[in-house]
Amino acid sequence: MGMQVGSGGPAGGGRRRRRRRTQPISEINVTPFVDVMLVLLIIFMVAAPLLTVGVPIDLPETRANALEGDTEPITISVNSAGQIYIQDTEIAIEEVVPKLEAIAESGYDERIYVRGDQDADYGTMMQVMGRINAAGFKRLGLVTLEEQDS
Repeated sequence: MGMQVGSGGPAGGGRRRRRRRTQPISEINVTPFVDVMLVLLIIFMVAAPLLTVGVPIDLPETRANALEGDTEPITISVNSAGQIYIQDTEIAIEEVVPKLEAIAESGYDERIYVRGDQDADYGTMMQVMGRINAAGFKRLGLVTLEEQDS
């Protein structure tokens, strides 16, 4: 009669296949990390110039040199309508000194920058600077743009 061909199973008596144990991959794939970081870098490079100034002011031009500083200064702005801002928050002229004194309680000893629109009322600028000076803040700086040669 016929011969039976073995199928390799347990009854067939053929070779047994050994199962290899799968080892976990111990390498870190950094490609997705690099992709995400490059996208974030591009987003921040595009967004950073848009975050520089919150109060639109037309600054006067001058030939003075720029001042160097490590910390973010307190900026007081006066626009052409006479509105006063500390950083980006509008305040009344009576609130300038109390706000600065509240900031100074934490030991603030840096220069305070005053930005005034070139169309701002000179009297309003002097009132703001006078109140700041009378409150004991002696390090004031006026912010201007560098003069363009025509």
